[in-house]
Amino acid sequence: MTAKHEAKQTTDHEEIRRWAEARDGRPASVKDTGDGEAGVLRIAFRDDPALEDISWDDFFDKFEEEELAFLYQEKTADGKPSRFFKLVNRE
Repeated sequence: MTAKHEAKQTTDHEEIRRWAEARDGRPASVKDTGDGEAGVLRIAFRDDPALEDISWDDFFDKFEEEELAFLYQEKTADGKPSRFFKLVNRE
């Protein structure tokens, strides 16, 4: 059984969206990396001048196009909600 503080991986759009929104995260792209479309994907938890907000549809279109998976952690080792995530290539 996986401990809550261990990383999990998913490609499920609803699970990713649920995780991000539960932590006040929103879909974003690194500015000037997309040439008119979503570029390098991120989840933004605060305002960052290097990021631009995008829609979940645009986020997941790029997520699928790049064949990414979402590596994430539900809770830290001390039981607090974690914001750790990483977008990785699917295996």
